[in-house]
Amino acid sequence: MTTGSRTAIVTGGSSGIGYAVAAALVARGDNVVIGGRDKDKLRAAVERLDGSERTRFVVGDIGDPGTGPALAAAAVEAFGSVDILVNNAGTFGATPLLDVRVEELDGFLNGNLRGTYLVTQAVARQLVEQGRGGAIVNITTVLLSHAIGGLPASAALASKGGVRALTVALSAELAQYGIRVNEVAPGIVRTPLHAANGSEDLAGLAVLNRIAEAEEIASSVLHLTDAEFATGVRINSDGGYVTARR
Repeated sequence: MTTGSRTAIVTGGSSGIGYAVAAALVARGDNVVIGGRDKDKLRAAVERLDGSERTRFVVGDIGDPGTGPALAAAAVEAFGSVDILVNNAGTFGATPLLDVRVEELDGFLNGNLRGTYLVTQAVARQLVEQGRGGAIVNITTVLLSHAIGGLPASAALASKGGVRALTVALSAELAQYGIRVNEVAPGIVRTPLHAANGSEDLAGLAVLNRIAEAEEIASSVLHLTDAEFATGVRINSDGGYVTARR
């Protein structure tokens, strides 16, 4: 491990916000382990990042109890420690409440809340064992603060709301170990996930009158990994969607 570098785990790191976060971490000299479900996409992401000098990947569904421990073990084996966790992996979709099937609700709860909880638990155990603190950043959404009637996404938002509650609870619980837990809540972002939900049509909701690039969300994430006296903080990286109107 390069002297002075830190080691981060980024879930959902093969594309979109997760890849942008991983790229920003590598660019500043950190080591990164990315996680995801598609081995080919993960391998391609590692090649784009640096060809594996500073990066590793782990294949697995975050809802699987074995994935979190595998991510932590890969980081320790390759780089000697874990310092940062970015819980980015998740799913989103819009279905009216009256039409949501139990299977769809379970998919969001598993892919967003359960998966984030299990990975955080595994990595927090490693951080506590190391005894030198660390940073956890959860990715949620500004739609938790200001929903859109024309974008009925109660199932997805209920699961992301649980991640917000987890952020607040763990900011208090893990403070005794020097572990800071914060949250970035993006607005509409140009990613494959958001494109599937008509993101370009929603650009006008932000006072900046555009959608965000994934790299702009990554800059908010990196800020929170460095903000040593910030815990329980939420950054709305949303172009002013929540707080302002034209």
